Amino acid sequence: MKNKAASVGYTRNRSAGPVRAIRVKAAAGNPRRGWLTAGSLTIPVALGRGGILANKREGDGGTPRGSFRPRQLWWRGDRHSRPQTFLPARTIGDMDAWCEDPKDRHYNQPIRRGREQGGDRLKRVDHLYDFIIEIDHNTRPRIAGRGSAVFLHLARDNFGPTAGCVSMTRAAMLHLLRRLGPRTKIIIG
Repeated sequence: MKNKAASVGYTRNRSAGPVRAIRVKAAAGNPRRGWLTAGSLTIPVALGRGGILANKREGDGGTPRGSFRPRQLWWRGDRHSRPQTFLPARTIGDMDAWCEDPKDRHYNQPIRRGREQGGDRLKRVDHLYDFIIEIDHNTRPRIAGRGSAVFLHLARDNFGPTAGCVSMTRAAMLHLLRRLGPRTKIIIG
């Protein structure tokens, strides 16, 4: 039987601990697509519709250039069992959202919202946020308007661009999660 990992364009790394760094680079000729490399694991990713930007702004569709760290994994416990990872993990609840309003004191932070309230809902009907790796983009200090809710998450079926996140297939996400820890650097650009 053919190795499933090899058939989708990446190889499996059986190393026991988290990798020190992962790198995300735009694909040649297409700034909305890219490659993520973590040790010997290389996977295709979708990037923001604005490509990778050094001067990220709220709503520009850009994926921020820089060096970040993963903070935690959020996942849909009602759809999937807890994946293997070195990251702290939290299930996504009905009221979990992310504040994207630069005028709000909770800007670029997780919040709890009732059904009628705004915010980027983490519990979605589609599968894009079934697994979310929260990164420390625009967190210390948080600067209003410099971008919020930049995650690593699942890709659309057509691998279309994101609003600024890095997205990948479910199989790739599960492989990557096995290699990520809180000290892993995420280098974009």
